[in-house]
Amino acid sequence: MSNLDIERAGRPMNGKVHGAQAAAVPSPFYDESDSSVGREWTAWIVQVFVAANVLIFVVVMFINNCPRHYNPYGSCVAKFLHRISFQPLRQNPLFGPSSSTLEKLGALVWDKVVNQHEGWRLITCIWLHAGVIHLLANMLSLVFIGIRLEQQFGFVRISILYLLSGFGGSILSSLFIRNSISVGASGALFGLLGAILSELITNWTIYSNKAASLLTLLLIIAINLAIGILPHVDNFAHIGGFVTGFLLGFVLLLRPQFGWVERHNLPAESLVKSKHKAYQYVLCVIALLLLISGFTVSLVMLFRGVNGIDHCKWCHYISCVPTSKWSCGN
Repeated sequence: MSNLDIERAGRPMNGKVHGAQAAAVPSPFYDESDSSVGREWTAWIVQVFVAANVLIFVVVMFINNCPRHYNPYGSCVAKFLHRISFQPLRQNPLFGPSSSTLEKLGALVWDKVVNQHEGWRLITCIWLHAGVIHLLANMLSLVFIGIRLEQQFGFVRISILYLLSGFGGSILSSLFIRNSISVGASGALFGLLGAILSELITNWTIYSNKAASLLTLLLIIAINLAIGILPHVDNFAHIGGFVTGFLLGFVLLLRPQFGWVERHNLPAESLVKSKHKAYQYVLCVIALLLLISGFTVSLVMLFRGVNGIDHCKWCHYISCVPTSKWSCGN
């Protein structure tokens, strides 16, 4: 994603965008011909999430009201939109609001979360986007990834996955990024990718083409995370969301054994006593314990003001690698 220098209170400020590289991800990732999926749910919560994100963006642009304010970066873009026209491209090349508007409406800002006790920003930042391009890429990603997952597992589990993954991404971002604001749904989207990976692992025995499916999915994830090392893309939010979704997948996306699903149609010698395999229960318990401990420790560290970079000097390279073409700044 291109650099994003958006203005904060009249001063240039580096803004971190939860990138949307997952938009090119196809779904499903694997062959379901041998899987005992059972019922298929009607997908609707993903459409609600998309509509909510679009509506919130329009409200943000209405509040931003570019024509009302003098701007040293030039004139507003798309003036025919009047109040919801965009900030000058020199200020925000993604066709969106100013960083001061995003900050006012709930963007992730370390100082406000920790020192001003505005923890609600860990959630609200998920619903804000830096511009039309950012919004479009993320919503396409959500449609490609989310609808198929919702059809397989239902709206309750996908909602939990989406919201908790976004929350996990915000926490990790806050632990490592202090001097920039951060917005976007990509932590939640990477959580869905992580859940797809853990679902494939925990339900390994019911799928065909296992190795090819796993390698394809790992390649897609690696490419998306690698793009996150570009400047002004919040890769910490991506990683936090991915890890959260990966662990949640072991808890929420278990599929029953074939012998359990078809127990009314199989001979007595083929019946199984347990709905799931033993290793599925083990992975579920381990993932749940890791989730609880991870969220607890991370939140305690965050609200105590711990700076993750102090404990991991090289970790800043995870979110941005400086080259001769760009610098990472702060």
